[in-house]
Amino acid sequence: MRAAVFQGLHQPLDVCELPDPTPGDDEVVIQVKRCGICGSDLHMTEDPIFGICPGDVLGHEYAGEIVALGRKVSDVSIGDLVSVIPFRSCGYCAACRSGNPAWCLDMALEGGGYGEYAVTAARQCVPLPLNASMDDGAIVEPLAVALHGLQLSGMKPGDRVLILGAGPIGLAVAFWARRFGAQTVVIQDITRYQEQRAYDMGATGFVCDPYQPIKAAERSLGGSADIVFECAGVPGLIAQAIEQVRTHGTILLLGLCTKPDSFIPFSALSKEIRLQTAVFFSRREYESALDILDSGVVEPRHLITETVPLNNVPTAFEALKKRTHQCKVLISHD
Repeated sequence: MRAAVFQGLHQPLDVCELPDPTPGDDEVVIQVKRCGICGSDLHMTEDPIFGICPGDVLGHEYAGEIVALGRKVSDVSIGDLVSVIPFRSCGYCAACRSGNPAWCLDMALEGGGYGEYAVTAARQCVPLPLNASMDDGAIVEPLAVALHGLQLSGMKPGDRVLILGAGPIGLAVAFWARRFGAQTVVIQDITRYQEQRAYDMGATGFVCDPYQPIKAAERSLGGSADIVFECAGVPGLIAQAIEQVRTHGTILLLGLCTKPDSFIPFSALSKEIRLQTAVFFSRREYESALDILDSGVVEPRHLITETVPLNNVPTAFEALKKRTHQCKVLISHD
């Protein structure tokens, strides 16, 4: 098979020939049809903290068709169209049995979607609903991440929501926040590349003011935010969020940041702010996001800005390391 393969830190991916995968006893082989390029993939190729190795195949947002079964697999069949929950876990612990494999002690984020074929445990496969496309199966993962964050935030109908960062996760949070009844949803970013997409996803306001970001957001919200979602992972944004959230409000951290950050604790203490982190999602949240796509809503599909063939992946991947008009780029293996 062909795959876009990691070559080393700070190096472009390379499209190479690899052996076709074979399934273990509880595994299936999936012919990948669509795979999203995630912001965390970009981080993985630049930061040694993630521990990926030359020869690894990234891609954890993918959907495709099952083409081979391990000898102990009985709950899925060859020909099934599935989206894949990318959490390799033990399958037996309390977390796994309750539909929370992300919190299994043996969990590892599993890639493979940048290849024509990927192998995964059968239990990680979620059947695509009748009206969900392969594109839907590839964008459901960031939708589930955003849904998990929204539910942990405790957002209530009528809340004023501020989202820092107009990437796919921030935009997906805007979609869910409006769907669950937020009165005002403002996205704040340092560029206007995603402004129209933010409105398409459900935002009621978009702020880009490098000089007075806090005042600009407050004007757009009509006051301080009840909840601030930090979705950019940039040092300094926690401190900014503390200034932007109301007394007794909540800051929800979804942005992936691997650099040291700091804020003045008294600023948070004096408001009795709740600081909550969020990562990954449950199986139920993943299935709920798929159900939303199956129902025919169009907003999440605005995340997709381009679909590229495998040969173009190295170029597209490098281009995403800079801020552009792109949002969610999909890889097509058709």
